[in-house]
Amino acid sequence: MKISCAINEPIREGLSWHERWDADDNGLIACWENGRELAIRNPKKAEQAKNGELIRFGWTGGVSEKLKADVFHGSLFYLAKWQGLRGDDLSINVYGNTYLKCTKTGQVVKYSKQLPTDSKRNTQ
Repeated sequence: MKISCAINEPIREGLSWHERWDADDNGLIACWENGRELAIRNPKKAEQAKNGELIRFGWTGGVSEKLKADVFHGSLFYLAKWQGLRGDDLSINVYGNTYLKCTKTGQVVKYSKQLPTDSKRNTQ
């Protein structure tokens, strides 16, 4: 299943918590919209994301240094917010894997629906 939205779509307003997080997209659109809002509040973070940095924020998936593991596991919620922060269309294959390499650290991150059980939450 693919979840997608065009960047020119207005950010939804007036939705209940249930409508934002329990809909068919399981909150991915809400995360993407949060990223778009963050880009307005913090243009520096938006620029870093546009440059390919996997900056740290609220969901597992950002990195601040190269880790010992070859591949770090990140959540689709991170990927959605990061796409919004960059000003990209939302485009996520819920049942697939997306691999990105951070331009700042060189760390590869695999974004998927399932995180390993021993994965650390990566927040800031």
